[in-house]
Amino acid sequence: MAIRNPFSYWLLPAFSALVWLAMLLTMLLYWIIHTHRTHYPSMSDNASIAYISDIGASNLKPLFIAGSAITVVTLDLAFFAERWLRHRGRLVPNQSGGEKALAVLSILCAVAGAAGLILLSVFDVAHHKNMHDGFLLLFIGGYLLSAVFTCWEYQRLGIKNREHRILRSSFWIKLTFILTELILAIIFACTSFTHHSNVAAIFEWIVAFIFTFYVLSFIIDLQPALHTRRRSERFDKPDEHVGDVEMAAAAAAEAETSRRGNGVFLPQRAVQDPRAAHF
Repeated sequence: MAIRNPFSYWLLPAFSALVWLAMLLTMLLYWIIHTHRTHYPSMSDNASIAYISDIGASNLKPLFIAGSAITVVTLDLAFFAERWLRHRGRLVPNQSGGEKALAVLSILCAVAGAAGLILLSVFDVAHHKNMHDGFLLLFIGGYLLSAVFTCWEYQRLGIKNREHRILRSSFWIKLTFILTELILAIIFACTSFTHHSNVAAIFEWIVAFIFTFYVLSFIIDLQPALHTRRRSERFDKPDEHVGDVEMAAAAAAEAETSRRGNGVFLPQRAVQDPRAAHF
């Protein structure tokens, strides 16, 4: 009896979201309960609510670095897994070069966003403020652009594969995330630059927690691969289908040429030829 592999690809985004949420809650509760809402040196004088980065620059920095790295590495592995599963026919395959290009662009932007989060956790706001802010922009911008390309890809897949409603659901979830996070990120940036520190900190926490739901949305995308473990259950890849048609056409043409070369003609063609009636 064959041993079934217990690993499922949907576990990647699930684990990523769990680590991210656990890290955020630990940092927030630590600041509220353990430190009694202490005022960190990196906070402005009139601020009473700590940014995630303020807490991450304290003695919880190792947790911030480890949690951020694990989150984005496992999330980006989910991006690579999704691309590979579509290529293998485990998920609805891409049907054009444009869809594949969108998938690749999404992965590249996600890698850039991952690098941004890891680097901003290393170069903390207390000692490297300018670099920290730059990497924060890279993190937010990278994953927002990645979501845009993913959403675009799913929109095209959904149009061509209307019978798979999960593609449409994933498209709307990701579109909602893009619009929501974009609006919240703009509010966060505006309030931060205008020195409304407490309001900006609140919106930063909201943006971070909503990111959890975006990560969880990839469970929906990868879950169908559970039903395509066997080769007989997988999707036909368009390029392979086209190749089979071309090979069949070439074989038929070669057989026809061979028959003509040997002086063999099909009987029905002789009957259907109107000129045959004169001989």
